[in-house]
Amino acid sequence: MKKFYIVAAFFFAVNFFSACGNNSETNNNSAVTSESEIFAEITDDAGNKITLNKKPERIVVASASFLESLHELGANIVGRPDSKNNTPDWAENIPSIGKVYQVDVERVLSCTPDLVIINKGMNEKLINILQENKIPVLVMEMKTYDEVKNSVKVFAKLSGNENKGAEIIQKMDADIKQTLEKIPAEKKRVAILHSTAQGLSVQLEGSIAGSIVKMLGWENIADGMTPFEKNPDAAPYSMETLAAQNPEIIFVTSMGNSEELKKGMQEEINSNAAWQTINAVKNNKIYYLPQNLFLLSPALNYPQAVKYLADLIYHEK
Repeated sequence: MKKFYIVAAFFFAVNFFSACGNNSETNNNSAVTSESEIFAEITDDAGNKITLNKKPERIVVASASFLESLHELGANIVGRPDSKNNTPDWAENIPSIGKVYQVDVERVLSCTPDLVIINKGMNEKLINILQENKIPVLVMEMKTYDEVKNSVKVFAKLSGNENKGAEIIQKMDADIKQTLEKIPAEKKRVAILHSTAQGLSVQLEGSIAGSIVKMLGWENIADGMTPFEKNPDAAPYSMETLAAQNPEIIFVTSMGNSEELKKGMQEEINSNAAWQTINAVKNNKIYYLPQNLFLLSPALNYPQAVKYLADLIYHEK
């Protein structure tokens, strides 16, 4: 009997330690599997951390500004907003999710996306509904050049095409450098006005034109102004302040019809003698900027937007 108990105890011990070894191996495999299920971890421009278990195969974008970057990086886009200026020909047949400022949630859901990318400050109201439907959401900003480059890096990661993303950024950097090397190193005093049905505002450094003015080495007279509470890239317009700052150049952006904008601005200038004291007006240095480069993000066309402003002032060079 003693021999029986000794043998039994031996086999029990062997089986016990063997089982622990199997459990340990199983746990290790489980950990590897768990890690391998994470395709990408991304922190978006709203500070949200998004974990994707697999490469997104059906992406819906709530801004046309995202289209070209994603397309160049090989992403599959199944839904996009209506846009008069920034919808490339290849995207015309992609289903519409409504207007940029009035995205139709039902249309978004009908696209059965596995990722939705929205523009910061425009479509955050969609986030809760999408999350309730277990659809990951990225909030991106693409006004400044640094933001555009960051979006390319993020989209390259989403597409599993990070080398291509690095090539795109390198090409944009080189094109912008080429423009900057051709212009004089001098301070131009610049005002950037934005016209809407509600009136005028001045654009700050965080706007598209404001970002490019800084890149060109010019001085934005609005630097240091207190921005609007709900729009950190713009500040209230004041005729008195504009006249006191006396800019050499005035750039104007608008959401409306360009010809109507020019007509309305000219009427405003003619009706107020204060305008006639400003050097930009005296020297006919008021420029109306195209919407496709300065209203919505120029995205991969940022070098063209930089060159456009430089050409307006230094066209002979």
